[in-house]
Amino acid sequence: MTARIIDGKAFAATIRERVAAHVSRLKADHGLTPGLAVVLVGADPASEVYVRNKGKQTKEAGMESFEHRLPAETAEADLLALVARLNADPAVHGILVQLPLPAHIDEAKVIGAIAPEKDADGFHISNVGLLATGQSALVPCTPLGCLLLLRDLHGSLSGMEAVVLGRSNIVGKPMAQLLLRESCTVTIAHSRTRGIEAVAARADILVAAVGRPEMVKADWVKPGATVIDVGINRLEGEGGKARLVGDVDFEAVAPVAGAITPVPGGVGPMTIACLLANTVTAACRANGLPAPEGLTA
Repeated sequence: MTARIIDGKAFAATIRERVAAHVSRLKADHGLTPGLAVVLVGADPASEVYVRNKGKQTKEAGMESFEHRLPAETAEADLLALVARLNADPAVHGILVQLPLPAHIDEAKVIGAIAPEKDADGFHISNVGLLATGQSALVPCTPLGCLLLLRDLHGSLSGMEAVVLGRSNIVGKPMAQLLLRESCTVTIAHSRTRGIEAVAARADILVAAVGRPEMVKADWVKPGATVIDVGINRLEGEGGKARLVGDVDFEAVAPVAGAITPVPGGVGPMTIACLLANTVTAACRANGLPAPEGLTA
């Protein structure tokens, strides 16, 4: 058996096309242009690239992009004041404060200051609670991207056994909640799980989000299972050249799995696409309009 390679890059392009089409309809029918505000504090190189890509893709989708770049020494109070202004700005429908923040700023306080209905990252405690109780919420972008990939591949996920490796607030926990909403039987496994290999090998859907390079081996995977690799790890390659790998040993697992996401080119491209989708969803809800089909959980 050779796994089907799940092309996240191509599917992310499809999501962005759906976003752009919905934005075009919102403009034509309601005079509404969704707006996304991204705040970057400091000059972390990886964050700089990410923010630049977000701005580019936001504009390409026909949306308004508002970028706020603040020096690393910005006071927490000043950042919170900016968030308050964005909360009050009717042109801004989604707000994202790029993490990590400088050490002197309390990330939880900043996330908590974002209006839940504009929380494009889906990290606010109100959205976490809404998701956990099966209500309408803005969902973290990476788990949402994983879910959309799974739906595209399988259609209905009802009755499937899913194992999520990792219990982070950003990926593991919301991923488990989303799979529960799809009527999967869900197990969360983590560093303290006994016999984790056997637990993983039960899964029809295995989501790896632990941040440990190539941890998942072939004997962790049920033959024919769908493997979603969220990990992005940088390893030293030959001649000192770095290479990106996931949490799954791709070469070992691909002959066993039924379908698998590569790294890079799997889950990664879905994250920004789902950020745009969340912003459009927020704009629709703010104006009493139905959320776009195919872009939400």
